[in-house]
Amino acid sequence: MYFFLANLSFVDVCCTSNTTPKMLVDLLSEKKTISFAGCFLQLYFFIALATTECILFGLMAYDRTNYTLVTEFILLGLADTLELQIILFVLFFVIYTLTVCGNVGMILLIRTDSRLHTPMYFFLVNLSFVDICYSSTVTPKMLVDLLSEKKTISFAGCFLQLYFFIALATTECILFGLMAYDRYVAICNPLLYPLVMTRTVCLKMAAGAFAAGLLNSMVNTSYVSSLPFCSSNVIHHFFCDSPPLFKLSCSDTPLNESIFSTTAGVNIVGTLLVILTSYSYILFSIFRMHSGEGRHKAFSTCASHLTAIILFYSTAMYTYLRPTSSYSLGQDKVASVFYTAVIPMLNPLIYSLRNKEVKKAFWNLITRKRMPLFL
Repeated sequence: MYFFLANLSFVDVCCTSNTTPKMLVDLLSEKKTISFAGCFLQLYFFIALATTECILFGLMAYDRTNYTLVTEFILLGLADTLELQIILFVLFFVIYTLTVCGNVGMILLIRTDSRLHTPMYFFLVNLSFVDICYSSTVTPKMLVDLLSEKKTISFAGCFLQLYFFIALATTECILFGLMAYDRYVAICNPLLYPLVMTRTVCLKMAAGAFAAGLLNSMVNTSYVSSLPFCSSNVIHHFFCDSPPLFKLSCSDTPLNESIFSTTAGVNIVGTLLVILTSYSYILFSIFRMHSGEGRHKAFSTCASHLTAIILFYSTAMYTYLRPTSSYSLGQDKVASVFYTAVIPMLNPLIYSLRNKEVKKAFWNLITRKRMPLFL
C-alpha cells in the first residue's frame, strides 16, 4: 500500500512540475511563448504521467482487495470436540452460578448485618459487585459459544466486551490497593482510623476506582479498535482480549503493544506497590504487638485479603507482564479462565471461610431465619 503511495507521490511531484513552473513564468512575463519541441515535450510528459497516475490508482485499488473491513470475529473457544465442549459448559455453568450466588450473597450479608458496616466491608461489597460484572462480561458469551456451532461476535460486541473487561480489571486492582490501605490505617493507626476512613472518603475512593477503570479502558480500547483488521477474523481465544487482537491486526503493532504493556504495568505494579508497602507496615506493627490475641486477630483479618491478592495478581502478571516473545495462546487461555471465571468464584469463599466476622454474621442470619420455625 505505502510502496504504491510513494510512487503516487513521486508522479504527483513530476506531474505538477511539468506544468506549474512554466505557468508561473508566463504569469510574470509579457512574452508567453514556448518552442515547438518544448510544447510537445510538455505534452509527452503530461500524458505519460497522467496515464501512470491512473494505472497507479488501479493498482492501489487491487492492493486494497486484500484489506477488507472486518464486521465480526470468530472466537475459537476452549475446545474442538463436542464431548469436551459439553463437559466445559456444565463446569463453567456451575462456576458462574456459584460466582453470582456467592457474590450476591456476600453483598446481601454485609448490607443486612450492621456490624459489617465498616470501610473494610464497604470495599468488599464493591469488590463483589465488580466480580459479578467481571465474570458476566466473559462467561455468558463463552457458555453460548460452547453450545453453538457459529462462535461469532460482532465488531462492536467484541470491543464492548474488551472495554468492560479492561475497566473492571483495572477497578479490581485499585480496589485491592484501597483495601490494603484500609487495613494499614486500621492496624497501624487505629485511633485515627475513624477520622481517616470516613464514609465520604470511602465513597470518593470507590468512585475514583471506577472512574480510573473506565478512563483506562477508554484509552486502551480506542487504540486497539482503531487497528486495521484484514484477511483473518479468527480470534484464538474465548473472549476479546488485547493480545490476541494485536496478533490479528494486519498492521505493525509494536507501539500499540508498548502502550498496552505500559498501562497494564502501571496498573498492576502500581497497585501492587501500594499493597506491598501497606502490608510491610502492617507486619511490622503486628510483630510489635504484645497481645497474642490482638496479633491473631490482625493476622486473621488480613489473611483472606492476601490470599485473594496472590491469586489475582499472580495470574494477571503472568498474562500481561511477561515478554511478548514467550506469549503462548494456549497458556494464556488457561490463565484467562482462572482470573475471569475461577477467581471471582473463589473471592466470596475466601472472605467468608477465612473471616470470623463474616462467618459470625452468616450464622447469626441463619439463626434468625430458623427462629420463627420453632416458635
